Amino acid sequence: MAIRLRSHKLDHVLPNVPPDIEISQSVEPLSIERVAEEAGILRDELEPFGKTKAKVHLSIRDRLRQVRHGKYIVVTAITPTPLGEGKTTTTVGLSQALGAHLGKRVFTCVRQPSQGPTFGIKGGAAGGGYSQIIPMEDFNLHLTGDIHAITAANNLLAAAIDTRIFHELTTPSDEVLFNRLCPPGKDGSRRFSNVMLRRLRKLGIYETDPNQLTPEQRRRFARLDIDPESVTWRRVVDTNDRLLRQITVGQGPEEKGITRTTGFDIAVASEIMAVLALTSDLHDMRERLGRMVIGTDRAGTPVTADDLGVGGALAVLMKDAIMPNLMQTLEGTPAFVHAGPFANIAHGNSSVVADEIALKLVGPDGYVLTEAGFGADIGFEKFCNIKCRYSGLVPDCAVLVATIRALKMHGGGPKVVAGHPLPPAYREENLDLVERGCANLGKMIENGRRHGIPVVVAINHFADDSAAETDLVRAFALQAGAEDAVVTRHWAQGGAGAVALAEAVMAACDQPNQFRFLYPLEMSIKEKIEIIVREMYGGAGVEYSPEAERKIALYTQCGFAGLPICMAKTHLSLSHDPELKGVPTGFVVPVRDVRASVGAGFLYPLLGAMSTMPGLPTRPAYYEIDLDPETGRVTGLT
Repeated sequence: MAIRLRSHKLDHVLPNVPPDIEISQSVEPLSIERVAEEAGILRDELEPFGKTKAKVHLSIRDRLRQVRHGKYIVVTAITPTPLGEGKTTTTVGLSQALGAHLGKRVFTCVRQPSQGPTFGIKGGAAGGGYSQIIPMEDFNLHLTGDIHAITAANNLLAAAIDTRIFHELTTPSDEVLFNRLCPPGKDGSRRFSNVMLRRLRKLGIYETDPNQLTPEQRRRFARLDIDPESVTWRRVVDTNDRLLRQITVGQGPEEKGITRTTGFDIAVASEIMAVLALTSDLHDMRERLGRMVIGTDRAGTPVTADDLGVGGALAVLMKDAIMPNLMQTLEGTPAFVHAGPFANIAHGNSSVVADEIALKLVGPDGYVLTEAGFGADIGFEKFCNIKCRYSGLVPDCAVLVATIRALKMHGGGPKVVAGHPLPPAYREENLDLVERGCANLGKMIENGRRHGIPVVVAINHFADDSAAETDLVRAFALQAGAEDAVVTRHWAQGGAGAVALAEAVMAACDQPNQFRFLYPLEMSIKEKIEIIVREMYGGAGVEYSPEAERKIALYTQCGFAGLPICMAKTHLSLSHDPELKGVPTGFVVPVRDVRASVGAGFLYPLLGAMSTMPGLPTRPAYYEIDLDPETGRVTGLT
């Protein structure tokens, strides 16, 4: 069923743009059933969560399996300021331009935001101004509970790890431990659960009757012998809480002195979030969850979630989360909001299944916009070399978002600090700063072209930008190899302000495409790391800590060297150092550790001082957030 083309253009755009929450609440959303109907989704493929959001079934792909895909567009950016440069706003504005103003079939696919930034510094991630996904309160807070499901599953696995270590250390008898895992019934019979049979097959034991196992087989089955020092799995919470970065567990008197130093990550950094984003169906998700590696035994053999017996339970907790969440933009174009891995500490892209369903729904004449986190050195690189590698999808065009203020910063402008007023240099015309900062834009265009994708630059217009500044950027972008460069005003005008961008994107999608990966998987771990550093960041080399060297050797020995690489690095610089702006050269990237997300399907090196648990500033965003008890409306959300 094709999308039924109906226009829902905004009919009242104020010249003085109100706060995002006021705009969101001023527009009466279409019922989610109507959004679904216009998008070609059948009633029995929809699971509504109230009036304005719903989950959709993966069976849509099967129903439309004969339908050819629409055009696939990835939205990325230059290296941002700490304020962000409006990438989601541009994605939504472009969607509104294509759908509401040009009458094209279109779907927007974005990530679900973490509540950490929502209540911290950055605020929400629904877009802004007259280019938003609505209702923004639902978008930014809870949505349909996917992140809560991830938190529950992640922490169940964390509990299983420490529980197993505890019981093995306090149960010296192999026979007693085996009997507790496989207790006999009144008639003396025993049974293995399905996940236990998985472990037996992994061990090369094919006996299915517990009573027939030899004492040695019972020992091998029952004792995981986890090395506590090797455990990389941490607990998660969807709140920025710096004091949980390092904790000690097991201090209660009943834990018999079995303590361990560990910590918490932000929930969206969980490998389970990455599994959700990269999985293809329930079967694939179950297998990925089961093979997640939590550490090794004392002999150096990887220990998985299935070894702990918890893989099936994790899949049960995640069975509804795999369904994409359907919402809408201010101008009624459909949007999937699904999965939310950070791009600096994970792979930073929304789900494969949402993109696949959207591409079927729009059909061969339609357009699907998917957003990659942060700049073209991070989220875009991972989109190409991780997401597209697993999905098999090929992008037709990349939209590269740039702002005058970010280019001024890269040209040597004063430091930009979130929560502080912008220095005057960013509010006054300064062609010299802009010109020097364009080097960063040029590098990001190069990164897109390095993957064989046509690049269109979107110059996200701010009120203080001069025509001379935007003209300079447009001329530079074209000279640097962009297919086109367009000034956009979608924040202030909605889809009407991005029509020229939409037309440029449609033209670029018709250009020849020679999409290619940055590296073959057959390269060694170090070779893959080093080609990313050279080609994407412009670095001079890589240095590895002793711990990183040990992990690389271990993962190579374990057979993980063929996985793609997911670099965990700052988003505020092409380098590992957030203070190095523009296009730094000659820097050597320090890899302090390498971790394995085997279930998700990648290795992630930690560059420099990357933290997987953000902190809160002195004055977090929650100071402004409140509830009107008379109307029940949320106020102050940004």
